[in-house]
Amino acid sequence: MKTVNSLSGGKTSSYIAANYPADYNVFSLVRTDDTNCMFPDAKIRQEVSDRLGTEFIGTLEEDMIIYTMLDLEQFIGSKIDWVTGKTFDEITVRNGKRYLPNVTQRFCTTEMKLQPIFDWWRKEINEVVEMRIGFRANEQRRAKTMLSKANENGNLEFKAIVGKRGGKTNQNKWADIEWQKPKFPLIDNPTFKDSIENYWKDKNVRFAYLNNCVGCFHRSPVLLKYMSDKHPNKFQWFIDAEKNPYGKRTLKIGMKYKDIKKSLKQTKLFDDDFNECDSGYCGL
Repeated sequence: MKTVNSLSGGKTSSYIAANYPADYNVFSLVRTDDTNCMFPDAKIRQEVSDRLGTEFIGTLEEDMIIYTMLDLEQFIGSKIDWVTGKTFDEITVRNGKRYLPNVTQRFCTTEMKLQPIFDWWRKEINEVVEMRIGFRANEQRRAKTMLSKANENGNLEFKAIVGKRGGKTNQNKWADIEWQKPKFPLIDNPTFKDSIENYWKDKNVRFAYLNNCVGCFHRSPVLLKYMSDKHPNKFQWFIDAEKNPYGKRTLKIGMKYKDIKKSLKQTKLFDDDFNECDSGYCGL
């Protein structure tokens, strides 16, 4: 069975790539069409476009994640396949209006992370693979939750188009396709956050403060406020997205991002004021 390291751009999945070589390493990038969030380095912007096979304007994750993946590829000495799906702008527009994801409908993760990786797998491999997942030794509950979704063979499935039904409407024919057997090397070989942090201290790989989107709705309001100050242009994308919602939907149930940005002005916050629970990490 072929092996795949699924990379997020964070230190944990990067640690797996560095210490558990696989047949493939794959990274899915969240893109935006918003030129206000344009990646500043035109040369790197073109390199990313070439890797993805589509135009890269910018990302709603921290820009540093681009350097992380470029550095990591050099560090591990193995190719990283970069993939991407529709932009965040595209997946949130329905019938000319915004339809936003939230904690109950996380279609952003499916469409911008899972779908591109599945499409890449289907084109390049198309057989069940061992997929290494970056859950650490104290995250066995997360692993059990993922495994609970596996079929009787212990494999995860993905719902995808497999053809046409024919007839007058010729609608798409869908099926559940087995594609990965999850593997958790940091649970099997108990590895905790402190070991991972120590490992990267003297390595030439630059990391973002946090991976995942700047305005991820899993994050606490306090951290979102902090990110609005740290990345104002990217956070403004999320504020603007809520200006034309489909119905009364907001990204974070019960509050709007424009109000989060205005809040807590008197509080000065620092990078080490937050942990992974604040970041929304446990919901991903």
